[in-house]
Amino acid sequence: MDVFETAYRRATTYRSRAASLKVRPERSYLEMRETFAAPLPETGTPDHMVIEELADLGEPGLMQATHPRFFGWVIGGSAPVAVAADWLVSAWGQNAAMQESSPAAAAVEETAAGWLLEILDLPRTSAVGFVSGATVGSFTCLAAARGALLQRYGWDVEALGLYGAPEVQVFVGDDIHTSVLSALRYLGFGAQRLIRVETDQQGRMLADDLDRKCAAVTGAKLIIAQAGQINTGAFDPYLAIADIARRNDAWLHVDGAFGLWARADTELRHLTRGVEMADSWAVDGHKWLQVPFDSGYAIVRNAQTLQNAMTISASYLPVQQPGARVPALLVPELSRRARGVPTWAMLKSRGRSGIIRMIRQHCEIARQIAHDMDATPGIEVMNDVVLNQIILRFGHDHHGPDLRKAYAVAVIDRLVREGLIFVAGGAWRGEWIMRISVICDNTTLMDANTATNAIRSAWTQVSAMQASIGSEAR
Repeated sequence: MDVFETAYRRATTYRSRAASLKVRPERSYLEMRETFAAPLPETGTPDHMVIEELADLGEPGLMQATHPRFFGWVIGGSAPVAVAADWLVSAWGQNAAMQESSPAAAAVEETAAGWLLEILDLPRTSAVGFVSGATVGSFTCLAAARGALLQRYGWDVEALGLYGAPEVQVFVGDDIHTSVLSALRYLGFGAQRLIRVETDQQGRMLADDLDRKCAAVTGAKLIIAQAGQINTGAFDPYLAIADIARRNDAWLHVDGAFGLWARADTELRHLTRGVEMADSWAVDGHKWLQVPFDSGYAIVRNAQTLQNAMTISASYLPVQQPGARVPALLVPELSRRARGVPTWAMLKSRGRSGIIRMIRQHCEIARQIAHDMDATPGIEVMNDVVLNQIILRFGHDHHGPDLRKAYAVAVIDRLVREGLIFVAGGAWRGEWIMRISVICDNTTLMDANTATNAIRSAWTQVSAMQASIGSEAR
């Protein structure tokens, strides 16, 4: 069919030249809004021409997230085999809700779920729901947690809701990721009601403070830890946290969006020691596994608690087969695409050894970038680079935070405009810093050298310009 051939040709052409483009989009959102602005067509257009026009109009506004020097956020590079599998998912047009609606989708999810539990070395009887990402992953896991905790106090939240329910005390680290805050809000846990636990300079939860704060309150308790702090890549002390959770009869959830993948590698697994003792875990596929977007996993140790939270029934739905996987009972949606297929394809293509090799390479690249940047006068690496995340401060102590922020903003802006690499900024410990995330499967040590040279050059120009301005002012 011409339309499929057109889409294939445009997609492969784009991917083949993406690495030669500037990493940033050529056109801004406002420019793209004007590009796409048009009245609703009164008559149709041939399908293949629609795809050609869509590609022509859309490509100038694309961020080259598959570029080997995209370091802006923790975004995977959508590996070709996973993209191709995702094309099949769309072409097959399956609703992955039930075994009857798609036996193939349910079966491939079951196999992929087993592979995920094996490579992440989590309890093999855990339930795995295929969701859109870590935000919905945490929402799904925390819905199960809410139901299980309230059940211990004689309250059926699925039947009675939250009006009059016993209070659940929620403990989070001060450096919790915003996606978890969103998930908690969706579930009725207000941001101002959370109990904040102190963290260290790397963003790790302080177990002693958690212990004190758990001891100070009564009732149902939910503790949320993280694997891979979004700025530093740091890991919480899970053994101590799990012990506190056990003593307080608390549910322990881990936001492991990208950091949980460290469990795949024997050289990094020590960072996650004790994380397997949690009750639930949320992790992304569209980050380190390189699956296209709309891929995450909600993993719950007790499958029945997840099914209780996600259960759905109607007279027209098929009767459940004993012992069979019912995907719709593991996620919030009834109608959804077969998300397990690209995950199956990626794990089948790379295997355990390929995933480990990729993770190790990214961590090596991050250490190389950190080493080179730390040796550059005026640039400070602010985190212990234990994984794939690097954060940089620009300027010296005597410059003050406002000038250091101006330096960082100027360096980032210059790099983004030049387009050789893409980096982003953020706030950390009172400083505005540059965040570098190494997570695209195409990134090599050569790209690390290109990145460090570009950052050094931008910093040299920015600092020289500031020095010149200061000299003129005097």
